[in-house]
Amino acid sequence: MQVVGLARRASGVFRARVFSHPIIIEDASLHYLSSDCRYFRTCSAQNGSLAGACCSNGGFGSPSNFQYQNHHCSMTLTASFCSAPAAVTDPVKDVYDKILESIKVKKSAPPNAWLWSLIEKCKSRDDIKLLFNVLQQLRIFRLSNLRIHDNFNCNLCHEVTKACIRAGALDYGKKALWAHNVYGLSPTVGSANQILSYAKVQKDVKLMVDIMRLLKKNDLPLQPATADIVFSICYDADNWELISKYSRRFVMAGVKLRKTTFDVWMEFASKRGDLKSLWKIEKSRSDLYKQHTIKSGFSCAKGFLLEQKPDSAASVIQAVNQIFPDTKKQDIVDELQNLVSEWPAKVIKHRKQEDQKVLIASLKADIPAMLSSLSNLGVKSNLDNLNIAEPLPC
Repeated sequence: MQVVGLARRASGVFRARVFSHPIIIEDASLHYLSSDCRYFRTCSAQNGSLAGACCSNGGFGSPSNFQYQNHHCSMTLTASFCSAPAAVTDPVKDVYDKILESIKVKKSAPPNAWLWSLIEKCKSRDDIKLLFNVLQQLRIFRLSNLRIHDNFNCNLCHEVTKACIRAGALDYGKKALWAHNVYGLSPTVGSANQILSYAKVQKDVKLMVDIMRLLKKNDLPLQPATADIVFSICYDADNWELISKYSRRFVMAGVKLRKTTFDVWMEFASKRGDLKSLWKIEKSRSDLYKQHTIKSGFSCAKGFLLEQKPDSAASVIQAVNQIFPDTKKQDIVDELQNLVSEWPAKVIKHRKQEDQKVLIASLKADIPAMLSSLSNLGVKSNLDNLNIAEPLPC
């Protein structure tokens, strides 16, 4: 009994000493926001219960019971957040803190302009991390406080994607394409096209493949603009297998390909000397568009040359020459220059070694014959100035 009594008295003394002064507790759970910013909870003992004031999930009780003590920020603690990490740019940090203070402390929806401002100011990966944290917090706030179940509008998703590209945080940009995400973003093929355009500039085939996989996985409809970008990337990478794969996917999806897309596709087929694919593509193009473009016409001319039909090649070029106004004549001359001096070497490169000599001999004979036919047909677009180079020495 004496032992029990002594224990009780010691416990009472301990409680009196502990709760007569504030308790400083370092919160390690908040270190994910900043490695150089420490957070402390100052717990008053007025209610006599530390466990009753601090929530197990990092939430907090009455604002009078807790206070930040931080060299970066000093504020009443009613939410599990603080100023942004030092790596974040100051304008982003300021807007970030204002938005979180509004939804966590004031329990009110922040002005829309703040979020748009935050998106516009993002310039680094750390900025994007804070942006997505804010989006997730706003999503929760809209659901729990405002009972809004809809995602943010598509325009906001587009701007978020642009910010991710600008900041070089493409992994976050891909999250904007997820059909089910915790950020309230509305995935659209328009956002995907923005990343694909970046992949085109960077000549990043792997990124293009990743985006096309995300489009399929999240059931996002393909668009003509998507095909335009994808075909260009495949052409620049000289990847015929990939363009063939995605062309089937676009055709099966019923996408109406643009003229520019057919131009790239047909030029690629003619460069490889793949006549079967070339005429198949031409049939699909002619079903949609009755009139040739300059590039599609010259691709057909190259196909006729490969079939040793120089007169047919000349007829196609003449038709193209008649269709377009004088302002386009220089483009026609440029394409003819390309056909004569650059295309032969490219198409020969894709032929088997044993077939190259036969092709070289036929092109040596057929290209001059085509040019002669063009002169007879009245096409005189500075043909004398063309650099007629031999495809390859025999």
